[in-house]
Amino acid sequence: MKLIIVESPTKSKTLQSFLGKDYKVLSSFGHVRDLPKGSLGVDLENNFKPKYVIPTKSRKTVTALKKELPKSDSVVLATDEDREGEAIAWHLAQALDLSGQKKYERIAFHEITKPAILEALKNPREIDMNLVNAQQARRVLDRIVGYKLSPFLWKKIARGLSAGRVQSIAVRLVVEREREIKKFQSQEYWSIIALLIAEDSPRQFETILYKKNGEAIDKLAIKNTEEAEAIISELRGAEYKVENIEKKESRRNPLPPFTTSTLQQDAWRKFKFPAKFTMRIAQNLYERGFITYHRTDSLNLSGLALGAAKELITERYGQNYHQFRKYKSKGRAQEAHEAIRPTNADRPPKNLDENQRRLYELIWQRFIACQMAPAVFDAVAIDIAAQNYTFRANGQTLKFDGFLKAYPIKYEETDLPLLEKEEILELKKLVTSQHFTQPPARYTEATLIKALEAEGIGRPSTYAPTLSTIQDRNYIEKNEKRYFQPTEIGTVVNDLLVEHFPQIVDIKFTANMEDALDKIAEGEAEWTKIIGEFYGPFAENLEKKYEEVSKKDFTEKPTGKTCPKCGSPLIMRLGKFGQFYACSKFPDCKYTESLPQKNLNVKCPKCLEGDLVEKRTKRKKIFYGCNRFPKCDFALWDKPTGEKCQKCGSLLVEKQKKIKCSNKECDYQKDK
Repeated sequence: MKLIIVESPTKSKTLQSFLGKDYKVLSSFGHVRDLPKGSLGVDLENNFKPKYVIPTKSRKTVTALKKELPKSDSVVLATDEDREGEAIAWHLAQALDLSGQKKYERIAFHEITKPAILEALKNPREIDMNLVNAQQARRVLDRIVGYKLSPFLWKKIARGLSAGRVQSIAVRLVVEREREIKKFQSQEYWSIIALLIAEDSPRQFETILYKKNGEAIDKLAIKNTEEAEAIISELRGAEYKVENIEKKESRRNPLPPFTTSTLQQDAWRKFKFPAKFTMRIAQNLYERGFITYHRTDSLNLSGLALGAAKELITERYGQNYHQFRKYKSKGRAQEAHEAIRPTNADRPPKNLDENQRRLYELIWQRFIACQMAPAVFDAVAIDIAAQNYTFRANGQTLKFDGFLKAYPIKYEETDLPLLEKEEILELKKLVTSQHFTQPPARYTEATLIKALEAEGIGRPSTYAPTLSTIQDRNYIEKNEKRYFQPTEIGTVVNDLLVEHFPQIVDIKFTANMEDALDKIAEGEAEWTKIIGEFYGPFAENLEKKYEEVSKKDFTEKPTGKTCPKCGSPLIMRLGKFGQFYACSKFPDCKYTESLPQKNLNVKCPKCLEGDLVEKRTKRKKIFYGCNRFPKCDFALWDKPTGEKCQKCGSLLVEKQKKIKCSNKECDYQKDK
């Protein structure tokens, strides 16, 4: 009998279901060795040697696996094929002492199907120490940054804070975007639209002013209503003549198959799934054998997958819908891996819950679409001359749906009337519209992952934990519209790191470090040398900053108020969970006071004395309650509007895109 060890119970059940009695498949429940929790665990004087221990939670698992060794002829380590999986396999070999006691093999596969597993069993290999060393380098590097820099943050800002290499870059992006938004000065501009009608068509169509004297008009050129009205005045009595008609066929190609980052981005855009939630669902689909490995930056597709896609497309949609495509990955993506795709495209899986079904369908649609013909549109651009001005109308109609048949996306059809050159049109109305330039949008889960990937920061396995970690640490938070904003503590930590540890939050440096880790994985660099080149300057700078940086510079601001207890100046102090008022004579005087809460100017419906204010739970979730708490305990999750229900008199609240009654027994609602 062969003993196969995988990471998760779900994966072990899937493998056991088609391998039969000659194999016993057990789970390691993830890593069985790690750096110790209570200490650095890295020998800085001995070439950064890690001091691995078996965590308490893994001891029973290791003992149980050791008991199975005498019962088996050989051991197969079948962990995932990425760096993390390779490291788990190596740690298992070390913890179980496989090198000395038992013959063992390492197999890898990118899908959990019977043919893939049987093929892998025929072609075992040794543990790839280059991948292991790349994982060790990342772990040691992040441990050094976390364990050395976090105590500095405790001393200079507040206890309980921590720093991370990739996480700090993500926080910096959010902080800098927020500052861009605050600095942004909106500019007014106007557009002019002519509603025209042709003699043979009663249907009016819209054209927009875009040229003057043959030169394109800049978007911001018409700055105010006076300038817009001046142009309207010039156009009074003008003749509107078709100057040019340009017809062409435009094609829209399908997107490539999913990688980890694009799956996370699309799942957020379509379903508002957080990255961590998306990866949990994808992990389940992979371990049950429904999709290929979900942590990948490769766009490669196997020959078998391409053949299956062609067969399905031609049978289901027709020969003219198929178009063979190969996609090239960016950077150092591992081409031996595949993009995320269904393992069996023509047979949908059973027993999926709603979220699993939605994510699986998204993966299926994207995979099938990437091997389909482009969507074809008939596009037309019509220029209409009016004195020395030119208006333009753009239209498009779908000619052939192509990949849209499998992967529906939003597009707009505008059907213009059939016109001829030199044709005179009738003006129905000139419309002026006021606009204002908008600041850059705050990051969402999707756009922050996209930004990190574009900068070369992080890898497939790091995006979800990075976003999760910086929210758990209270460095960034989601507002009511699910956009990321930095917290007070996140902004202060970022500013300190930018000023005093620029290397840690330098985007190019962090991207170059990711490239260095890739080189280690490919056997092109020595991992201890990479760590050494980083650690020397880092440690020297850290020692210097302990002397230079003053806590008051980052955590205290004068308020002009006095302490009601002792009369000393009252300052605004920053703690782990935000700002508060405190006496400047602390610890002699321990007076503190919360900052004023955001008042909604809505009377409390319970006590009729207090006002409703915005509050937050310990986990930073917003709710609304009476400012007389604890005398009055009224609270609700949804934001009150201040209006009363026309049906029962209870408070109305905002809920998604509706205004609803806060009384659960009342069904009154209306659109916002």
